[in-house]
Amino acid sequence: MSFADGLPVGLGVLLAGLTGLVLGSFIATLVLRWPAGRSVLGRSQCDGCGRALGAADLVPLLSALASRGRCRTCGAPIDPFHTRVELGAAAIGMAALAWLPGSAGWVWALFGWLLLPLALLDARHFWLPDRLNLLLGITGLLGAGAMLGTSLVDRWAGAVVGGLVLAGAAACYRRVRGKDAMGGGDPKLVAAIGAWIGWQALPLMLLLASLGGIVWALCTQRKGDRPLGERRVPFGVFACAAAFVTVPLWPLIAR
Repeated sequence: MSFADGLPVGLGVLLAGLTGLVLGSFIATLVLRWPAGRSVLGRSQCDGCGRALGAADLVPLLSALASRGRCRTCGAPIDPFHTRVELGAAAIGMAALAWLPGSAGWVWALFGWLLLPLALLDARHFWLPDRLNLLLGITGLLGAGAMLGTSLVDRWAGAVVGGLVLAGAAACYRRVRGKDAMGGGDPKLVAAIGAWIGWQALPLMLLLASLGGIVWALCTQRKGDRPLGERRVPFGVFACAAAFVTVPLWPLIAR
């Protein structure tokens, strides 16, 4: 039995929530800085006056609450994106440990935390960085077995099948329609997800992701918009959400 398996459920949920707050702060910084070409590891500064932020300004959630969402020096509003991502990452950790107490829950939480920046970058910039996809895939191959009880062979097969299926579908669409159906990062993301959930759960994940994308496109369609077949859909967002949800659903379906 590991240390994580011996923790009381409530304590595990609390620790996962606190861990999510800390990681969420870094994820928010990464999502805001990386697309702008800024260093992710550089010293945090106020966007209004440029003051370097100290430790008291960087406590996840609490610093923003204490300063009422404004810089203590110039009074400029702090981007609420930071707080939203911190809360989202905390919710991921708490949900994972509440549903799957112990080491399996921590692995699931890690899966969610790695998916979160990919989903946010795709939602904001239609960008799925190769480095994040690679990190997700390697981490899945190395340590995701405890999450769904999948073997290394199953996870390797999931990575290969997931990548080839989406790459093949994109190639067929390009050949028939003469244009791209998806970005180059989508097959890599699905391959990385397959490295976590294995080949068996991939059809469920792809079904949920596709349904999510269709529903989103229909709900956001407005008069004068381009036809649905020509609109850009951030498929990575729905793939990430579907991958996270597949973890508790697949064991129920596979019984």
